[in-house]
Amino acid sequence: MKMDTSDETAIINPRRQLIAGTIGHSVEFFDFLAYSYLAVYFASSFFPSSESSGLVPLLGAFGVFAVGFLARPLAGLFIGHFADRYGRRRALSLTITLMAGGSLLIALCPTYNQIGVAAPIILTVARILQGLSAGGEYTTAGAFIVESAPAGRRGFYSSFMFVASGLGKLTCLAFITAFVALIGEDAMRDYGWRIPFAVGALAAVAAWYIRRGTQETLKVADSESGATPTGRNPLAALQRYPRQSIIVFAIATGMGVGQYFWATYLTTYFQIQNGVSATTAMTVGIITLILYTAAQPLAGLISDRYGRKPCMYAFSIGTVIVTPFLLSISSTNFTTLIIIQLIGLLLLSLCTSITSAVMVENFPPHVRVSGLGFPYSLSVALFGGTVPLVATSLANAGYAQFFPWYIVVTAIITLLGAISVPETYRSDISGDADRKPSVPA
Repeated sequence: MKMDTSDETAIINPRRQLIAGTIGHSVEFFDFLAYSYLAVYFASSFFPSSESSGLVPLLGAFGVFAVGFLARPLAGLFIGHFADRYGRRRALSLTITLMAGGSLLIALCPTYNQIGVAAPIILTVARILQGLSAGGEYTTAGAFIVESAPAGRRGFYSSFMFVASGLGKLTCLAFITAFVALIGEDAMRDYGWRIPFAVGALAAVAAWYIRRGTQETLKVADSESGATPTGRNPLAALQRYPRQSIIVFAIATGMGVGQYFWATYLTTYFQIQNGVSATTAMTVGIITLILYTAAQPLAGLISDRYGRKPCMYAFSIGTVIVTPFLLSISSTNFTTLIIIQLIGLLLLSLCTSITSAVMVENFPPHVRVSGLGFPYSLSVALFGGTVPLVATSLANAGYAQFFPWYIVVTAIITLLGAISVPETYRSDISGDADRKPSVPA
C-alpha cells in the first residue's frame, strides 16, 4: 500500500483544513457521546430486567459503554501507526468510517426480544467500532490540524480540537433534548432512541466527504530526505522515544481527569454532594460548557504568544490550589455553582487548548501520531474515563472528602510532565524523524 502523493505539491489552505478537521471531530464526538445520553432509553431493549434490580439493564448498557473506552488505547496505537505510514487524511477517513458504521449498527440493531443474546453482542461490537474510532480520531485529527497551522498559530489551531468536542457535546445534548420533547418519553423508549444514532451516522458520512477535499500533511518527501518511518512495528515510536511518551502520558493524566470531571461529571457531583436538582445542575453545566468552549481559542493564542509551559503551569498549579476549596463549597445557589464550575473549566482550558500542539511538537513527523496516540489514549482511559467510578466509589465508602485530592494528585502529575517537556511553541515541526524538540532561543 503506497501513500497517495497527488496532493504533495498542492498548497495547503490552513483555514479549509481547520474547518474540515473541526467538523469531522465534532461529528465524532456527537456520535460517541450519544450512547451515554441515550442509554437510559434503549437499555431495556438489549438487556433483560432482573427481578432483584431494575438497574440491571442500565448497568449492562454502561458496561458496554466502558468497552468503548477500553478500545481506545489499542486504536491510538494501531490507527496512529496507520496515520504515520499512510497519511493523516487516510487515517481520518478510517476513523470517521468506523464511527459511521458503529452508529448505524446501533440504529439498526434488533432488540433482545427479537434475536436474544445476539442483540447485546451486536451492540458491543458497535461500541468497539466507536471506541476504535474515538481512540484514533483525537490524536490523528490533532496532528492533522496542528501540521496545517500557519507559523506562530499552532496553539490557536490546536484549541479547535476542544472547540469541536464542545460543539459536538452541546449539539448532541440539544438534539436529544429537543427530540424527546417532540415525541415523548414512551416513543423515545420504543423507537426514538434509534433516530439520533441514524442522524449521527449520516453526519459522519457527510464529514467523510468533507475530509476528502483536504490536503495530506505528512509528506513523502520527508521520509526520502532522512526521516525514518515506523515500518511494520506499531511500537517503534514508543521504543525510540520513551521519554516523550511518558511526558505525553503525564500531561494527559491531569488534563483527562480535569476534562471528565469539570466538563462532564461535575453536574452529577453537584447532585450527590450539594443536593442540587438535576435540572439546575444540567443548566449550570450547559452554560459553563458554552463559555469553556469559547475560551479555547483565546487560551491557544496566549500559548502562541507566551509559550506552552506557562499555560500548563497555570493549569496545574491553579488546579492544585483551588480544587479543594471549590469542592468544599456545599452551596445550591445557581450563581455560586456557575462560578465553581467556570473557574475549574477556565483553568482547564489553558491545558486542553494546547494539548494537541504540545504532543505534536514533541514527536517528529513519521512517528508523531503513533508516538502520542497510545500514551495519550491509555492515560485518558485509565484516569479520565474512570472519574465517575472513583468519585462514586469514594462517596459510597464514606470518603467523598478525598476525591478533590485525587484531582490534585493528577494535576501534580501533569505539572511534572510540564516541567519535563521542552518549550516548543517556536520550534520547527517539519524536520526529520530524528530531530529532538529543543528550547527555542
